[in-house]
Amino acid sequence: MTAEIYLRAGNGIPVIFLHGIGGAARLWQAQLESFSAAGFSAVALDLPGYGSRPPVGDISFDAYAEDLEALVARLGLDRPVLVGHSLGGMIAQTALRRRPDGYRAVALSGTSPAFGNAGGDFQKQFLADRLGPLDAGRSMADLAPSIVASIMGPQPDPAGRAQAISAMGSTSEATYRAAMHCIVRFDERANLPAIHVPVLCLAGEHDRNAPAAMMERMAGKIPGARYVCLPGIGHLPNLEAPQAFDHAVLGFLSTACPPTPTT
Repeated sequence: MTAEIYLRAGNGIPVIFLHGIGGAARLWQAQLESFSAAGFSAVALDLPGYGSRPPVGDISFDAYAEDLEALVARLGLDRPVLVGHSLGGMIAQTALRRRPDGYRAVALSGTSPAFGNAGGDFQKQFLADRLGPLDAGRSMADLAPSIVASIMGPQPDPAGRAQAISAMGSTSEATYRAAMHCIVRFDERANLPAIHVPVLCLAGEHDRNAPAAMMERMAGKIPGARYVCLPGIGHLPNLEAPQAFDHAVLGFLSTACPPTPTT
């Protein structure tokens, strides 16, 4: 593991940001700045296959979690907070199952506890819809603008939209395919009642990938979890409305694990 696969800013309680499919560590730049200013040590990881990391052709959620655990060990982080978006939120849930006491708190943004039956008709159609254009010869760069448009809310921050398109367009086809096949196998529902660290379930009003009502139900199955819905926001809240996203997560952390005062 090399320094190039993560970005880091600040000192204090560590907070690790985990991006979604087609994302990148650099998409958390606004959070690196705001969370470090708020007294946290903010770390954004490029997941396997992203950024400068080689593409992956196949991966599992336990492999994603092992990669996270390697980062925690390498940096010597003491029970970091996890902020996981979409795929990253699924990785965070996997990490909580593997190491229930390994994290101080978790914010789950635009994610779900399961994808259902991997061999079901819905899942097959999901893969066909998302991978069909690639099978037909289109590139990730070709598809990025339409993918981002389909998942963002009605009035996203223009700079955030441009960043999302850039990251999605630079994602390798192999990594994108591997992630899509991985998420249809995801199911951490059985572990939700066993989670005993503070959890925030953060939804977007216009998120069709992880609908707000589903995230509210998810929060109800996690003991003591807090549920927040951001109005006007789609599936990429930290890019669409970074200030609203930061306010929600930092507000949660202010009571879940207040930052260490700096001198």
